[in-house]
Amino acid sequence: MTTDSVMDTLRAFAAERDWHQFHTPENLAKSISIEAAELLECFQWGPDADREEVAGELADVLTYALHLADQLDLDPQEIVRAKLERTRVKYPVEKAKGRSTKYDRL
Repeated sequence: MTTDSVMDTLRAFAAERDWHQFHTPENLAKSISIEAAELLECFQWGPDADREEVAGELADVLTYALHLADQLDLDPQEIVRAKLERTRVKYPVEKAKGRSTKYDRL
């Protein structure tokens, strides 16, 4: 999902600006929510959002999410794979394929 070089680049960028002091888990979680709302705003009036604007807002969400994982000493690849496995159990293919029904109603 991410390479060490991406995390190294993010860490260096924040360090150069002395922003680590602001990168508390609470602040990062808030920032993810704020940026996710800005991403949603791209689609406010219809499905045809400007690709460049979407990319910029998505990059902001991902950046804050990676910073949060880093602050909490969580490996993004590991936590995504673990969550996917839990979701796989809740949504077996034979029950969930082609459906958006919540797992407790399958």
